[in-house]
Amino acid sequence: MDSKASPSAIASSAGAAPAMPPKELLQIADGFVIHRCVCAVARLGVADVLTDGPQTAAQIAKQLRLNISALHRVLRALASAGIFEEIAPQSPGAPRLFANNRVSHFLRSNVPGSLRARFVFGDIQFIYAPYAELVHCIETGKTGREKVFGMDGFEYLKQRPDQARIFDDAMTSMSAVIGPPVAAAYDFGQWGSITDVGGGNGILLAAILRAHPKVQGVLADLPHVLGRARERGYLGGELQNRAQMRECDFFHEIPSGTRAYVMKSIIHDWDDEKARHILANCRRAVPKDGAVLLVEWNVPEGPEPSPAKMVDVTMLVMTGGRERTPDEYRELLASAGFRLNRVTPTPTGMAVFEALPV
Repeated sequence: MDSKASPSAIASSAGAAPAMPPKELLQIADGFVIHRCVCAVARLGVADVLTDGPQTAAQIAKQLRLNISALHRVLRALASAGIFEEIAPQSPGAPRLFANNRVSHFLRSNVPGSLRARFVFGDIQFIYAPYAELVHCIETGKTGREKVFGMDGFEYLKQRPDQARIFDDAMTSMSAVIGPPVAAAYDFGQWGSITDVGGGNGILLAAILRAHPKVQGVLADLPHVLGRARERGYLGGELQNRAQMRECDFFHEIPSGTRAYVMKSIIHDWDDEKARHILANCRRAVPKDGAVLLVEWNVPEGPEPSPAKMVDVTMLVMTGGRERTPDEYRELLASAGFRLNRVTPTPTGMAVFEALPV
């Protein structure tokens, strides 16, 4: 049937012989299985075991103390989807081998662009359990996380330091990928001094300071977060004379003293009321010749595919926040005393929303 057929034409064919279901829907059904398999092997560290070359499922299972048959079945499924490589034996009866390929390479630890931490993060209850309540989210507009856990995500992580560490690792790995292209796409150097509000481990600020050697930087976050930042050391070495740390709770007060204030993936965590409160606090810190620079996903107005639209559903389920279009940011910023001046796209799909005080 023509995919552009009218609804009435489709309805009139209801009595016809069943058609093959669209492959797009079948791929989505399989995609759930693939996602869970990738999260599992990432958490187990399978790609790291294969760093030195192909191995059988039995060899991998022995090192990681896994069930041989179960591991073989999971790796076979992943290899069929282009994740890992399955190698036929050279002699009859010999076991098949599995090896890293271009895709599974990025499930290794400590390689540039590694996504292992992100998929480990996807394997913990903090992430997958709230998605079981997506229908509840659609019906009520409330988060799945609060229904499952009875509290917001930040309070949940405070009570579970093991999962908080996994969350921290995942955010760090994503910032490591996003930071350099964002720092290169926008002229942060024009401001001279920048505070990264809620900047976590400081990896974005480090990328900005490296790309713009004349900029002075401040990492502003909660005390326990700054403690982890010191342990990570992204702002150490050659950057230590250009970076300092200041305690900050952006719901109460944002420290003054720099011209520009960067917030990456902060505003999207919150609904309009809380986001406006954060921006109003920022407005009190930003000087007349300064700016607030929001690094956020840029939601297109049209129907084209965009990772921002996928992240937006994650915000619905997880935080109660949302991704926004430029027009929505313009309105939100105006309500807090800023004027959206320009939007600078980056290769990551995120953009820098530059807003000036009014």
